[in-house]
Amino acid sequence: MKNYLEYKGFRGTVEYSQEDSCLFGEVQGLSDGTVLYEGQSVKNLEEDFRGAVEDYLYLRAKNGESLDPPAYEVW
Repeated sequence: MKNYLEYKGFRGTVEYSQEDSCLFGEVQGLSDGTVLYEGQSVKNLEEDFRGAVEDYLYLRAKNGESLDPPAYEVW
């Protein structure tokens, strides 16, 4: 079982906020900012994660920056 999400080579955390009754996470390994996502269910979390990665890639491409995902050590 994986304790993270993965999409197009990007990885993100999966955490639960009991206070807000929602799942949330952060794309890992980015050196140029923070990308967050959330959802009320695992399905919603996965959809928001994929959308966050797509938005990040779009903005990098628009700025002429590298689209390569970060290199990860084995978790």
